[in-house]
Amino acid sequence: MTRHGALRRAWHAVRRWFGGLAVPTPVYPGDFTGRVSITYSPHLDGRPDPGEVVWAWVPFEEDHTRGKDRPVLLIGRADEWLLGLMLSSKDPRDDPRRSRNWRSIGTGPWDARGRASAVRLDRVLRIDPRRVRREGAVLPYERFTDVTHSLTRFHRW
Repeated sequence: MTRHGALRRAWHAVRRWFGGLAVPTPVYPGDFTGRVSITYSPHLDGRPDPGEVVWAWVPFEEDHTRGKDRPVLLIGRADEWLLGLMLSSKDPRDDPRRSRNWRSIGTGPWDARGRASAVRLDRVLRIDPRRVRREGAVLPYERFTDVTHSLTRFHRW
């Protein structure tokens, strides 16, 4: 293990225990497969709800033990998990092979620099509600339904 890796693991352990509140880290069971029961029920009350863009840890596809903090549009729930679509400020049209997997949602307060964002349609993430870092914004209902229509068409639900 590299020194950087050991320091990163120690920092995350301290963050989990800070304030005496230990929250066990569940093993990521993999991305959600199957049909999503989509809901829109945002409430800016400090708890993550479908319809909100939140910041959370998103595991890398190739290695679920690694990942990064990024904005996620919450679209529903499955058991104890929230279901979400990751956002990116990179223009998906830059890579024509992947552009059909993304849907533009414009700008919003989830990006402090005011950049336009897109959601990834081909990967439905499981998000531990205890691991959401912060609420970013409520996605307006019209934009949410545009995304969910694109999602259902993409997956042929």
